[in-house]
Amino acid sequence: MSVRITALTDPEHHPSGRRLVWLASDGEGCPVGSAHLRLFTRPGQDHLAELELHVHPAERRAGAGSRLLEAALDAARHDGRRSVITQAGSGSIGERFLVSRGFRAVLVLIFARLALVDTDVPALDAAVGQPHPGYRLVSWDGTVPDDLAETFAVSHRAMDDMPMGETDYGSVVWDADRVREAAEAVAKRGGLLHTVAAVAESDGSIAGFTELVVPGDGTGDAQHYGTAVLPEHRGHGLGHWMKAEAIRQARGRHPGLGGLLTDTADNNLPMRAVNDALGYVPTHRTIEYQLALRPAGGVDS
Repeated sequence: MSVRITALTDPEHHPSGRRLVWLASDGEGCPVGSAHLRLFTRPGQDHLAELELHVHPAERRAGAGSRLLEAALDAARHDGRRSVITQAGSGSIGERFLVSRGFRAVLVLIFARLALVDTDVPALDAAVGQPHPGYRLVSWDGTVPDDLAETFAVSHRAMDDMPMGETDYGSVVWDADRVREAAEAVAKRGGLLHTVAAVAESDGSIAGFTELVVPGDGTGDAQHYGTAVLPEHRGHGLGHWMKAEAIRQARGRHPGLGGLLTDTADNNLPMRAVNDALGYVPTHRTIEYQLALRPAGGVDS
């Protein structure tokens, strides 16, 4: 099969990065695959690119995937990137494709689902009602309230030491504008962002948070975006407390929801324990792969 690769333009504006897109088509012009390359532009991550590549199952082993990958890697090199990351299902064709082209497994992600119909409501209410001296729960929809914006941005430091295996993910710098932009991006896609946070009574600062994105029509499955507690506030059960409250709110406010989805690094044992205790059931595993890039035009020494 003759494969043609066409570069496209992504019209969307992304505050934290930009995307390049390629379409693979056969000799008759029919699409057979695509590649999306996200180039992170924020300080701390501007060395990194994230790849998503798909080829129609009926069109595989004809060179489309290799051509798409070549185009994406060339673009990453010419943009000065030193690492490309991507994901593939464990044991999948995609996994074999990546390994054969030099990608290295750096992280295993465990995906899990909580079926809301199976929720142990008395246990959930007991978890939410459990006293946590020195802390209180707050919650909001959409963009963080102005009076909490600065401390909410600071609380994202809790993710700096999140277990990421050997992934060269860089560092993410958060400020009030960035947390607002993240909420606006969810709304623009039609999602409903719900946040539950634990506030330290001593100074009114946010000690931890958990975020849940619900589909705009309130049906199907909602997706957890992140749960984190600042190091100085760990050991008090705040992660379990906040996530239990998020589940309780989701059940009460969105009766059409079927379940809640989450993914956790396999070496993030504390969060895996929280998910297990709350009834999340593992569904599948995905492996994060990484490829180190030499500079464009570089040669081996």
